[in-house]
Amino acid sequence: MAAGILIRVDAGAALPIYRQIVEQVKAAIASGVLSPGDRLPSHRDLAHELVVAPLTVSRAYEQLEREGFLATARGKGTFVTTSGSAAAAVIRQRVDWFGACGAQRRDGSKQQRRHDGDCGRERASRGI
Repeated sequence: MAAGILIRVDAGAALPIYRQIVEQVKAAIASGVLSPGDRLPSHRDLAHELVVAPLTVSRAYEQLEREGFLATARGKGTFVTTSGSAAAAVIRQRVDWFGACGAQRRDGSKQQRRHDGDCGRERASRGI
């Protein structure tokens, strides 16, 4: 795998496999595991490694391309774009903001809220 990225899929999960791949690649970009210019495995190689259909990986890569995270150069491979890194920075900001302002987690528990009253103003200024 490219730059040490590890993708795992769960066929029994509620989230479709292609979306699991999309979310894990986005997380790898957001966390800095994948950087602009890093090459991802081919559709077939990743499909073989994950034991899924190549079309599933293709669908995930196409989604990531539409969102600006990846670009494919025919005959050369699929690469992380610089705009993908910028999009990942926005994701990191939103995650940081939600964590700081006490957004509810998916499991239903709540994080501690900030007490300075700035969360509403921050949210409006960031367009969240």
